[in-house]
Amino acid sequence: MAKPPEGSGHTETEIASQPDRWRRAAASAAGFAPVLPRPGERVAVVGCGTSWFVGQAYAALREAAGQGETDAFAASELPAGRAYDRLLALTRSGTTTEVLDVLHRVRGTVPTVAITADPATPVMGAADEVVVLDYADERSVVQTRFATTQLVLLRAHLGEDVAGVIADAERALAGPLPAEAVRAEQFTFLGRGWTVGLAHEAALKMREAARAWTESYPAMEYRHGPISVTGPGRVAWMFGEPPAGLADQVEGVGGTMITSVLDPLADLIRAQRLAVELARARGADPDAPRNLTRSVVLDADSGIHPVDPGTSGDPSYSAILDADAS
Repeated sequence: MAKPPEGSGHTETEIASQPDRWRRAAASAAGFAPVLPRPGERVAVVGCGTSWFVGQAYAALREAAGQGETDAFAASELPAGRAYDRLLALTRSGTTTEVLDVLHRVRGTVPTVAITADPATPVMGAADEVVVLDYADERSVVQTRFATTQLVLLRAHLGEDVAGVIADAERALAGPLPAEAVRAEQFTFLGRGWTVGLAHEAALKMREAARAWTESYPAMEYRHGPISVTGPGRVAWMFGEPPAGLADQVEGVGGTMITSVLDPLADLIRAQRLAVELARARGADPDAPRNLTRSVVLDADSGIHPVDPGTSGDPSYSAILDADAS
């Protein structure tokens, strides 16, 4: 495992542990094949925040692999009445209110499987099948390694050889961050196809950890208005190959385009590192992000009660919301 910088907090430690966790996920993919979506099935993926963005990336990858129609929804927005062969729920905490509500709502009408980090939470009884990646669980409120580990698992399940992805993750941890990004005042993350979800996730990390002015878009949509914010001191960070001419347009208005030859998921590690570095530079603590806790419990009157980050709360109570968007 790559070593985090001296004096680092648990967020940095978890970011540095990703190559090791990805190897474990890749090795376990074949064993989980019986419960994960089968080729040809029509699949809905639900999650909140980070898990929704991972779901978007997986849905695009699965369709591109020719394995079947796949839709990703914020769990609160799953349309009623649509027919699916399987529902995949993503939740680090296993306690997310909207995810549990969906699982209860569709129970008995469609097979369900959940991927979670905690086997002592309500999702274990709410889903028909559960994949537990407890070795990728996190102390951090800001989610990093669990999100990426489950996507590596899903990519391996789709038949990808992820050895190169893991090697790129090591490079993402070892190399310096782009100097232009460290100095920038504003960030726009861009993606195409499956990397649009990664762009949204990178922007979320920057907002959560560093409170940074950050946006995210499909790369082709960036020209349709958002490029108006681009200028000196502002970065457009592309996950994957940029559309033809976009780098010239960004540079033509004084902005900086950042690209990488790394696998886009490995490049996300660089964005995670940047979020932590900027947080530290701005006097913020990425281990204790403002306005967020790992979980909050909603009582009958919709009151919000924070749950200690080191606990799962009451696993018998389904109305728990993962405030870090598990």
